[in-house]
Amino acid sequence: MADIDIAALANLLQEAAIKEILPRFRNLGEGDVRMKTEAIDLVTEADEAAERLIRAGIEQIMPDAVFIGEEAVAADPDLLGKLGDADLAVVVDPIDGTFNFAAGLPLYGVMLSVVSKGETVAGLIYDPMGNDWAIVEKGSGSWLCKADGTQEKMEMRPAPELSQMIGIANVGFFEGELRRTILLNLAEVRLFTSYRCAAHEYRILCQGHIHFAMYNKLMPWDHLAGTLMSQEAGAYAARFDGSPYLPHHTSGGLLIAPDIDSWRELREKVFTV
Repeated sequence: MADIDIAALANLLQEAAIKEILPRFRNLGEGDVRMKTEAIDLVTEADEAAERLIRAGIEQIMPDAVFIGEEAVAADPDLLGKLGDADLAVVVDPIDGTFNFAAGLPLYGVMLSVVSKGETVAGLIYDPMGNDWAIVEKGSGSWLCKADGTQEKMEMRPAPELSQMIGIANVGFFEGELRRTILLNLAEVRLFTSYRCAAHEYRILCQGHIHFAMYNKLMPWDHLAGTLMSQEAGAYAARFDGSPYLPHHTSGGLLIAPDIDSWRELREKVFTV
């Protein structure tokens, strides 16, 4: 596995937030927010400026790594194809939850993952509003690192019976009858929601506040760090067909649950895709 300076990466995300993100929060000017593919898929000046700063930092910290940022891929989609073959890659979402950020909702984060030879080996989810990090390195557990320097190990909550489960279910990328079927099936659980921010969804999952998370659209900057984080916190994660979720996957769905038995029950009774 590549030698990773996780502290330097954490500091870099904080620097991007201090210099480029927080000054623009609730302070975006006319023309600072633009639509990408649809009205709920946005990019702001903060996204682009933060990604430029992070990229420059990665060139210093990890000069041999291929840099794959969400906004860079938006400009050059072919860049995404380099992830599967790269010996070392850094994948960045400069602002996860851009829709929330643009609306002035303080529910967004900065996400970074490190991929070595097709395997996610480290990840960080930084919350600029709380000034703390969720950090994971493969084999070392998942940790919440607070602004005062204290650390807290994150662990998944054991699964209750299906009717009492609480979780994340992002159904927005299913179509037609399949979406209706899943929404009907979700009546089997106690509560489901979507924060439109994978950064915070993964954090509350790994801290044991909810029991499951389901996503259909798989872009690496949204899910690599969080999936490894959940696995290191004790979760069982797999695509809908039961196969492992890997960095180059952009389809096939993703379901995360506290254990394989609860994963199977959710898959069979709720997420019958």
